Amino acid sequence: QVQLVETGGGLVQAGGSLRLSCAASGRTLTSYFMGWFRQAPGKERDLVARIMWTGGSLYYADSVKGRFTIFRDNAKNTVYLQMNSLKPEDTAVYYCAARHSSMRSYDYWGQGTQVTVSS
Repeated sequence: QVQLVETGGGLVQAGGSLRLSCAASGRTLTSYFMGWFRQAPGKERDLVARIMWTGGSLYYADSVKGRFTIFRDNAKNTVYLQMNSLKPEDTAVYYCAARHSSMRSYDYWGQGTQVTVSS
C-alpha cells in the first residue's frame, strides 16, 4: 500500500504562486510514476503533470506548460507541484496519485487539496 498526503492548497490571487506537496509512505516508489491531477466543479479529473519517481518522464498538460513545475525530493519522499502565474481557470481540487510503471491506471490517490485562484 502507498499512502499519499497532499498539502499546500489555498486561496491566491491571479498571477500568484502556490506549491503543493505530496508526501508518500508505505513502500519504495522507485518504479512508480507520480502524477498531479485536478478536478474543477462539473469537470473530469485531468492529469496536470507527471514525473517518474527516479526522475525523468516528465509530462505537462498544455494548459500549464511554462507555469507549473513538478519535481521530487527523494530524501523526503515528497513530490511537489510548483504553480506560478496562476489563473482563475486553475481553480480546482488537486490530487496526487501514484502508478506503478507496469500499470495503466493510477492505483493510489491522496485526499486532494483545494486551490482557488481569484481574479
